[in-house]
Amino acid sequence: QVRLVESGGGLVQAGDSLRLSCAASGRTSSGYAMGWCRQAPGKAREFVATITWSGGNKYYKDSVKGRFTISKDNAKNTMYLQMDSLRPEDTAVYYCTANPSGNYLELFGYSIWGQGTQVTVSS
Repeated sequence: QVRLVESGGGLVQAGDSLRLSCAASGRTSSGYAMGWCRQAPGKAREFVATITWSGGNKYYKDSVKGRFTISKDNAKNTMYLQMDSLRPEDTAVYYCTANPSGNYLELFGYSIWGQGTQVTVSS
């Protein structure tokens, strides 16, 4: 089983930047698509960004386009989410997730989840 561990969350002010990391361990995750989801209090979990194994294709939620960048380093088994120009509405628990099918757009296929990391953006 692949295990995902997020890090890098914290408390920042509006306009600041944060970089989240997701380290994969255990059974190989080669070929898996990966992504970041977030869940704010009282709201449904939503996909923020996803990426193919090679990193050649990416998806972004409209509200984060131009501000967030998803990337991965397969040599380090690590995925990143660079978040710039953060807004209070970005406040949420951010989860790392993986889709064994490799299809980065197949949102229902994301079956492996990390424990989450809290991001809080103050105004």
